Amino acid sequence: MKILAIETSCDETSASVVSKEPQENHIKLLSNVVASSLILHSKTGGIIPEVAAREQVKFIIPVIKQALIESSLYPPSSKIHLQSSATYRPSIDAIAVTVGPGLIGSLLVGVETAKTLAYSWSKPIIPVNHLLGHIYANFIGEKSKIKFPAITLLVSGGHTDLLLMKNHNNFKWLGGTRDDAAGEAFDKIGRLLNLPYPAGPKIEKLAEEGNPKAFNFPRPMIYSKDFDFSFSGLKTAAWRETKTIKQFNNLTISNFCASVQKAIIDVLVKKTIKSAKEYKVKSILLGGGVASNQKLRNELELNARRSTLNAEIFCPPKNLCTDNAAMIGAYASFHPEKTSWNKITANPELYFYD
Repeated sequence: MKILAIETSCDETSASVVSKEPQENHIKLLSNVVASSLILHSKTGGIIPEVAAREQVKFIIPVIKQALIESSLYPPSSKIHLQSSATYRPSIDAIAVTVGPGLIGSLLVGVETAKTLAYSWSKPIIPVNHLLGHIYANFIGEKSKIKFPAITLLVSGGHTDLLLMKNHNNFKWLGGTRDDAAGEAFDKIGRLLNLPYPAGPKIEKLAEEGNPKAFNFPRPMIYSKDFDFSFSGLKTAAWRETKTIKQFNNLTISNFCASVQKAIIDVLVKKTIKSAKEYKVKSILLGGGVASNQKLRNELELNARRSTLNAEIFCPPKNLCTDNAAMIGAYASFHPEKTSWNKITANPELYFYD
């Protein structure tokens, strides 16, 4: 099965072509093209939805065309219009597209483009939940040997959630953030330090030179009996701490970043290991932009060994942790629930249990 996937839930515009044989448990990636308007948003310290959507209108067709070219489904020198069914119809089985959650303007760009192409090419559409797509980034590549049941930690700018994955068709939401997500906490604390947006990668880099014990930040809900998260208290504690520091120098900022990162990671790891033990899983899967944090990966591996947890840990390649169409195509390949172009709509409030 060969799928053209489209992802436009936030500020990225991405298209990918993936394939999967029926008997295989992994996805072959034929192309994955991502265009980002991050430079524009870094100037304003965050994503402006209207700006993101306008940029995606510009990028969407060129990105899809490039994904088809890289997967040898469209001649590089061709001037054929993609939507012209009379002269061009790619050899794909379906079009997968993110329908939510996300920014409504951005989602509409991807959904309406997918619907137009599906109608022109007489191809079915597979609607995909963006959050579940992040999990399926782990199934891309021939080395994927994931066994069920599995715990999945989805950690990004907008979401921090733990799910129990019994098989490809059985997900149970265990808990999530009650306020700020982990990635959101990184960004907001980074703003306090005048770091560029998104702040997560910069905090990770600065933390390498810092002392994680320099500041005693709280670990919200780390010992709670549930699997929920809360990072707004950490953000407030960081804000208060900045008011007590008379002068910020490079060492102070590095120490601050290392301490903040340690507080967030301690909570994520503690809750993930706890859930893995309780449900006796065979695999732990990471997904989402914060999953690219190497310190998080290392600490999860270390704590899993210390707790004698009999579960293998899987993390997507770092370029597949952030928003991309490959993960959307991967999910669709395992869930080929095709529908007609006129039966899908964008849903910015979509969640796991919808």
